[in-house]
Amino acid sequence: MSSPADHSTNATHNSPTHAQEQDAVEAIVPLMPLVLPAAGGVLMFLLAFIAIYMA
Repeated sequence: MSSPADHSTNATHNSPTHAQEQDAVEAIVPLMPLVLPAAGGVLMFLLAFIAIYMA
């Protein structure tokens, strides 16, 4: 049989520390003032290009 020392929980060994874990949404949020206007500009350009091409 196995000894009681072998029955340790995995929570203490597998839990990431606060310095290692970072949510993907939290990483993107500071870039939103730059990403949203750039994406809007590209979208408006593409829509205008499609409207001119179809006319």
